[in-house]
Amino acid sequence: MQSQARTVEEYLESLAEERRTTVEAVRRVILENLPEGYEETMQYGMISYVVPLSRYPNTYNGQPLAYVALAAQKNYISLYLMGIYGDESHANWFREEHKKRGKKLDMGKSCVRFKRLEDLDLELVGKAVALLPVDRFIELYERSRAKA
Repeated sequence: MQSQARTVEEYLESLAEERRTTVEAVRRVILENLPEGYEETMQYGMISYVVPLSRYPNTYNGQPLAYVALAAQKNYISLYLMGIYGDESHANWFREEHKKRGKKLDMGKSCVRFKRLEDLDLELVGKAVALLPVDRFIELYERSRAKA
């Protein structure tokens, strides 16, 4: 079920303690590694890290361009890494690094799913978040839209 929280604080307060602790730990890693220019907000019921519309208003849906998102789902926690989704070499790098670290990867195109904090390699998450400054992410987005 999608959260109706309007702020990150409301969202965190709505979570059960164990899930809140896990989400807060991942959020801390994201904030510590997030390149300058992204903004933390709530988008689509998730904690999202976006390119503000004041920086890049030309999105296909009029919403800020999402770079990373974090959400507690019913049976797991989701971490969406759009920089990995948008570039095959980044996706391959992430999968290979994850494999080297010996953790099981449950991943879709951009969504890394995990149940416990121990299931996620936080150092690798930090590196994935730090991967693309805003300008490079916008370039990646524009290339993907040119193909569509």
